[in-house]
Amino acid sequence: MLILITIITFFSTLAGGLFALRVKDRWGLIPGFSAGAIIGVGFFDLLPESLSLAGGKHSFEIINSMAALGFLIYMTLDRLAILHSDSKEQQVKNKIKGRIGAGSLSIHSFLDGIAIGFVFNISVSMGTIVAAAVITHGLSDGINTVMIIIKNNCKRKEAIKWLLINSLAPVAGILSTFFFSLPTSLLGLMLALFAGFFFYLGATDLLPECQHEYSIGSTIMTISGAVVIYAAVRLSGY
Repeated sequence: MLILITIITFFSTLAGGLFALRVKDRWGLIPGFSAGAIIGVGFFDLLPESLSLAGGKHSFEIINSMAALGFLIYMTLDRLAILHSDSKEQQVKNKIKGRIGAGSLSIHSFLDGIAIGFVFNISVSMGTIVAAAVITHGLSDGINTVMIIIKNNCKRKEAIKWLLINSLAPVAGILSTFFFSLPTSLLGLMLALFAGFFFYLGATDLLPECQHEYSIGSTIMTISGAVVIYAAVRLSGY
């Protein structure tokens, strides 16, 4: 069953990204969905999971502070990437921004894989419940990765490269649990840090992209993205 979930995770993430690449020039509402999905992952997936994993050892204030730290770290990296206005230099900095965003999503996917592997180590029956949410979660991860890269003026080849990295990241995370054991409290703090990353990424990088055009439609898509993640998390039960 774990092997099946690993395969599904890879192909669902890949399918989501290829879908975004296919329609990116014809459907301006995808950034709205992606913004809602990324913010939804922070609120409905990462923060609750970090509280569940680290709450027994760390206080809510510590976990909340890690999320705030993640927000501030990502803001600092973002500001450093846009300090100058020279067009050629700005193109390079935009690509760096895109890679930072895609890298954050890939590391999150790797941590997701670790979490899935841990669940199976605890209980196979619990692990099978996780499979119900893998496809939906993977699809949104693929879409988000492609949107972050394309938005920052990177080429299609770059988007495909990061899509493959993100698709393989949860597979690597699952496989890694066969060789080491990460303290759950540490994993919880790391997830809180990435929640802060995602709050900044969704609220300041993706939402402004779609608020001028398709205002009503993009609002609906943003809400839909958050709802999809909420449903996927609730369905998974972990």
